[in-house]
Amino acid sequence: MDSLCDKCWYNVFDEELEEYYCSLEIDEDEYAKFLLDSRKGNKSCKYFRPDGGEYEIVRRQN
Repeated sequence: MDSLCDKCWYNVFDEELEEYYCSLEIDEDEYAKFLLDSRKGNKSCKYFRPDGGEYEIVRRQN
């Protein structure tokens, strides 16, 4: 499963459910539009924010 979600800042692992989910808080209309677009084949997400890993802050300081 190599998708944008795997590399996204908002992709969070829930230890209780043992699965990943999107932690971005969007309203119902935006979520419906996102699902509709993904069904049409548009796999881009306008909320995607790349996760730079645990050293992202250090790289910004240098």
